[in-house]
Amino acid sequence: MADTVGRAVLRHTPAIITATGHPKSANLAAAHASRVLARITAGHTATDLRFTWRVALAPAEHATPALADRLRSARTLAATDPVRAREVLRDALAGVDPATAEANPALADAAHLQAELLIRLGNSAAAIRWASYAHHSHAHLHGPSARPVLAALHTLATAQRQAGHHQRAYYAYRHLADQLTVTAGPGAHPTLAMQATLALVLRDLGHCGAARRLLADTITTHRRAHPHHPATARMLQHLNELRRHCADRGHNHPDIEFDAAENQRQHSQAGN
Repeated sequence: MADTVGRAVLRHTPAIITATGHPKSANLAAAHASRVLARITAGHTATDLRFTWRVALAPAEHATPALADRLRSARTLAATDPVRAREVLRDALAGVDPATAEANPALADAAHLQAELLIRLGNSAAAIRWASYAHHSHAHLHGPSARPVLAALHTLATAQRQAGHHQRAYYAYRHLADQLTVTAGPGAHPTLAMQATLALVLRDLGHCGAARRLLADTITTHRRAHPHHPATARMLQHLNELRRHCADRGHNHPDIEFDAAENQRQHSQAGN
């Protein structure tokens, strides 16, 4: 019976089950049957089943107090119990296909939090789907440089990087750095932090020389604009890791050795 129910769910609502991040297994799909089935009527045999499907909610209908309550509950749980928070949101998003859902602010907020939770739980593939919807939905509603749009794009970039899609992550982080340069300013901490992350993605792509140049320049600017900020020390740690990475592989980047050494010297002087 479970196999019959699961196959029916997969056949009639494949996108909904895929959006949960679970494999396309009939038994797993059957476990989620209550999300899409209102009633199952059994006949004379275990396979003689009639299904009453839930009516999919239109996007506007999701902007209800019920969704807002679930979102608040999930946010409260997120810090201490991300698994439970994900379950709360999964139920709230039942019947929503992030690939086809229309732009909606309440859904976008819920999708963004769901993506963040899925990243923390290591399910980057599902996180990418929800973060993509949140980003496109917020961009449609608020314009390309609004704060919710950039936050959703950051989450999408993080999910792409976690999934090993480094080229896609690079373009997303670069776009974020460009937007922050305009909105926050080139010397703002969020802008420089994004540049530092971009340097690490360049390393992931194998461009360690370019990564070290960008990170060394970012550290210099960050130290001048934000003296004694703890992020500078973290950036220096990443720069030293990059140097060791290159040394272990026999790379020679003489044009950036001075920058790295100078940053280390200045950091030591600041500590004294």
